[in-house]
Amino acid sequence: MEGWFAFVLAGFALAGSPGPATLSIAASAAAFGAGRTLGYVAGITVGLLVVIAVTASGLTGVVLAVPGAATVVAVAAAAYFVYLAWRIATAPPLVETGDRDRQPSMAGGFLLSLANPKGYAAMAALFSGFRLAPQHLGLDIALKVATLLAIIVTVEICWLLAGAALTGVLRRPRASRAINVTFAILLLVSVVAALPF
Repeated sequence: MEGWFAFVLAGFALAGSPGPATLSIAASAAAFGAGRTLGYVAGITVGLLVVIAVTASGLTGVVLAVPGAATVVAVAAAAYFVYLAWRIATAPPLVETGDRDRQPSMAGGFLLSLANPKGYAAMAALFSGFRLAPQHLGLDIALKVATLLAIIVTVEICWLLAGAALTGVLRRPRASRAINVTFAILLLVSVVAALPF
């Protein structure tokens, strides 16, 4: 059980810290409301499950061993995050948000998870750094996936609620613009911090 508690603590620290996914959830909830962000959060969750599967299988290491692959992946991910930051920064005040095409979609959340370098690094650290069932590889992986899914959903709900708490402020145009731009800048900073170079 000691190993499991250490895994949970490390999981919360890695998954819950500000990063592209968590900041974009809070920003989307603040800009568009919690209800309109749930699909986006679901997309992030499903994407993270794919990241977990890819990382646990060792496929991430194989892909990144190809010369130049890490750079291509990092540039593509950065381009997507710049686009997402622009959408958040230019979101209109909540009183004006009738345009559902502007809010991040489930597909957008899924793509964010797949493009998020922090997600791969966190999952690689968690899968390689802990053994929950050392004698049983299948059980070890199942325990890690189940625990991480619970942690990820908890963390996402907390960031969603934190962002949603700002919606009242966002009905004022100047405050809305300032908060959205701040979230967009924080998102870009978190991406730069997570890039491998």
